[in-house]
Amino acid sequence: MFKKGTKAYSIFNMKCPRCHEGDLFPTGSFSFNKPFDMPETCPKCGQKYFLGPGFYYGAMFISYIITGFFCLFVVGGLILFAGLSINAAFMVLLVVIAILFVWFFRISRAIWININVRYNANALSDK
Repeated sequence: MFKKGTKAYSIFNMKCPRCHEGDLFPTGSFSFNKPFDMPETCPKCGQKYFLGPGFYYGAMFISYIITGFFCLFVVGGLILFAGLSINAAFMVLLVVIAILFVWFFRISRAIWININVRYNANALSDK
């Protein structure tokens, strides 16, 4: 499932959707150093990461869906299984969301670009 050549590999490793070699972001997944920076193109195959003006607008909707369901499951789980009060569960959620915000942003962009760009095993030789 997470082998090179699959969408899951590219998304969860945050690699170029075309060659699966170049990184989508210059820093690690949970880095707060330059959290929103992306190179213009893949350093390995030259694939453009910004396919048009406002290209990542769709990633905002993906982020909203992922974050919404994550919040429901975390708060629900903390209330039902950990026995926390609603206020305590939301306080825990705020801390967790503050830590995972950059990851949600990046995974949403990785999903969006993978929806729009196909893997090409010969991308590195086409460069």
